Amino acid sequence: MLELFYSIISSSLLFVLFKSFQLKKINTFQAIVVNYFTAAIVGVSLSAVDFNYGNTVGSNWFIGAILLGILFISIFNLMAKTAQINGLSVASVASKMSVIIPVIFGFYVYNEEAGFIKVIAILLALIAVYLVSIKNEKNIDFKKHLSYPILLFLGSGVIDTSIKFIETTYVPENGIPLFSATIFLIAGSIGIILSIGFKKNFGFKNDIKTIIAGIILGIVNYSSIYFLLKALNNEHLESSSIFTINNVAIVMTTSLIGLLFYKESLSKKNWLGISLAIISIMLISTS
Repeated sequence: MLELFYSIISSSLLFVLFKSFQLKKINTFQAIVVNYFTAAIVGVSLSAVDFNYGNTVGSNWFIGAILLGILFISIFNLMAKTAQINGLSVASVASKMSVIIPVIFGFYVYNEEAGFIKVIAILLALIAVYLVSIKNEKNIDFKKHLSYPILLFLGSGVIDTSIKFIETTYVPENGIPLFSATIFLIAGSIGIILSIGFKKNFGFKNDIKTIIAGIILGIVNYSSIYFLLKALNNEHLESSSIFTINNVAIVMTTSLIGLLFYKESLSKKNWLGISLAIISIMLISTS
């Protein structure tokens, strides 16, 4: 359970860092690219398996790592686009409610038990994520520009589902750091290609502040995916439970951080959502 706790803390810190980037006017895309290369270096450094180009490319999980690398950087930027066009509330709901995709996948593919209490807990978790994500933002038309939220919902769900499937099917336990590093390296490489090919939108600037921010982001980002993968290896918790606890706890934690440190107001619906999140986690943990 410690690995899951560390995953929740690391993932919550990602949101805090992005909030800080906005306040410090840091180039988010450049920081994201630097973050992926940093995470790749950390992964290779911690890997118990020596990095070998031939063995890595020949690994059963390499094709999956390429697809995940593409998804990682695409969904990161899609999340920003959704927030800009549809508002923060829509972006948050779309990304966090995607937990239902890996949960359903776990029921059907891994034959995980879908007991009555667990189903109730998952439903409470989905309601909690929605309630916590509601902000007092006006003039947001939820029926417009549905393509971005739908793609974000599907993309986030596919990432979580793919990580679980590839990790449990093809990646040995001592190969998790190398597998993670490869995903990050591919995502960073795609970022460089975009920077070269589309300088107008993604061009790099020599900004030491942004580079340092990207390095910090990379260390935290690597920790979030590494500990999530380790948690998925837990024999006492099914993947449906892990994904639900992870996503709900992240929403709950970031909401409290926003309240305490960024003076963000929480409505009665937000507090109700936090309460339901706590109940759902307790139900899943005991089911």
